[in-house]
Amino acid sequence: MKPLPSPIVRLRMATLIAATTLFGVSSAYAGSERALFVALGDVTRAPIGWTEFCAELPRECAGGPSTPRDVVISPVAWKDLTRINKWVNEKIKPMTDLEHWGVIEKWSYPDDGYGDCEDYVLLKRRLLMEAGWPREALLITVVRDKRGDGHAVLTVKTDKGEFILDNQNEEIVLWADTGYRFVKRQSQADPNVWVSLGDPRPAMATATSR
Repeated sequence: MKPLPSPIVRLRMATLIAATTLFGVSSAYAGSERALFVALGDVTRAPIGWTEFCAELPRECAGGPSTPRDVVISPVAWKDLTRINKWVNEKIKPMTDLEHWGVIEKWSYPDDGYGDCEDYVLLKRRLLMEAGWPREALLITVVRDKRGDGHAVLTVKTDKGEFILDNQNEEIVLWADTGYRFVKRQSQADPNVWVSLGDPRPAMATATSR
């Protein structure tokens, strides 16, 4: 029979397992930068919903270029992230823009308690910034979901990878674990500049884009 590890070794092993579970970084991705961070493409056109949102609420889109910043994830930071994500997902009730506003696309804060995917994203982004998170690490992102439909999520750029806050998923996961096809997102350097996204995973591992 093999001897049991010493208490110190057992403590280190338990800490490592807890940290891996906490931050959602599985061993499959631990050694792959391409899996942790999505590839960036060229500058592209911003979604019309964002453009109209900024025209209606210019103060929400004010500010020029800045230095890109990633969040250093700690247990406290992760707790704040999960708390805000859970609160918004539970507080806001899903409603399409057509039902809500009578138009196909309208980005707005869900102040009346109703909204669709981009409204969840806008509120999560605002609450995180109010809690002290850097805007440069909170990027509104357009994807194609598992059915091939357009969908908006919030990408959180961290030292441990790019995590996704999503009203269709209660769990916060790495971008590569969503099953989505990533299309474009805000630039870290300027929220009013959008960049296309290249997905380095095999096509069969992602949602079909249309």
